[in-house]
Amino acid sequence: MSAEPGHAEAGQEGLAILLLDGGYERAHYALVLAAGALAVDRPVLLFAAGHGVHALARDWSGLRGAGTDGAVQASGVAGFDTLRDAVLALDGVLMACESGLRIAGLPADALLPGVRVAGVPSFLDAARGRQIISL
Repeated sequence: MSAEPGHAEAGQEGLAILLLDGGYERAHYALVLAAGALAVDRPVLLFAAGHGVHALARDWSGLRGAGTDGAVQASGVAGFDTLRDAVLALDGVLMACESGLRIAGLPADALLPGVRVAGVPSFLDAARGRQIISL
């Protein structure tokens, strides 16, 4: 990734994923997209808002439907922890919405290490020039 978080390197089209929903299925797919993009050298910014911030918490059991992760893994699909670990290992940039944390009742220290707490203006600035996907 580039030295400046949030900005794509020259010649690389970055991806910004806006996770608005607090459901497991959408959060899981946001991580699938993030890991896939990073695997093909596309810089990724994932911004979790509203109850979607649970996806970036150390304990993500606050996601609606979180209990389905075992069934997902049993079907041969990567589970939530595996995908999050991959996104982190591949230097994905993770941001949690400050207002979303308030809405979800999560303190900032409940987030994974390295998750940046930011507002919408910071997300939009970091997402400048990137393809944006909303889930």
